[in-house]
Amino acid sequence: MIDQVPETARFETKFVGDESHQSLLLNWVKLHPHGFSEPFVPRRVNNIYFDSHFSDALHDNVDGNSSRWKVRYRWYGNSSLPSSSGQLEVKCKRNVFGWKHVFPIDEFAIGDTESWSSSVGRLTKLLPAAGRIWMGMVSRPVLVNRYDRRYFVTKDNRVRVTVDSAETMFDQRLRPNPNIQRRANIQRLVIVEVKCDRADRNLAKDVIQKLPLRASQHSKFLKGMLRTGC
Repeated sequence: MIDQVPETARFETKFVGDESHQSLLLNWVKLHPHGFSEPFVPRRVNNIYFDSHFSDALHDNVDGNSSRWKVRYRWYGNSSLPSSSGQLEVKCKRNVFGWKHVFPIDEFAIGDTESWSSSVGRLTKLLPAAGRIWMGMVSRPVLVNRYDRRYFVTKDNRVRVTVDSAETMFDQRLRPNPNIQRRANIQRLVIVEVKCDRADRNLAKDVIQKLPLRASQHSKFLKGMLRTGC
């Protein structure tokens, strides 16, 4: 499904540290010579990740394939499950470049007693043809996660940084309906992602010098999928 990297793909790199490092990181952003600003208010990000019955997305991530993709339904706010608008996202990655296919949904809600098969069927009907093709490949909900996100951008708007913390995860693999009560036991981390256009890759490398976290291939999806006992 990933034939080539589109010109609109972004350079992306991640940094990960213990959540106790968050204040140190925010001071780095505040004092950075490239003059970061916070263009949006912080918000809660929620996702339902999907996979095939053969766990193709999981295996691609475990194997570290240079070309891989994952499908998720994303919404914002404090609702534990989708309650209004959201979007299906297909996140594609090849090496250090990433891009998305996005399918907005105006109204979509899931009740915690509704079966996943019913919810997925209703969601699929709301999608355009291209979105339905993706859902046909990965129709099994496997993970729900949520986290707090802050957004920063350099004064020239060329490098964007997101800071994620307070993450929680809920395994869905053995449940016929949503599990939003039994959390996975995960390490509390702060996750920084630096993004820019492909042409600004060298600028991004300059910006992230002396960032007080270590570079990582961290995947929230993979971390959640490798946890058990949820």
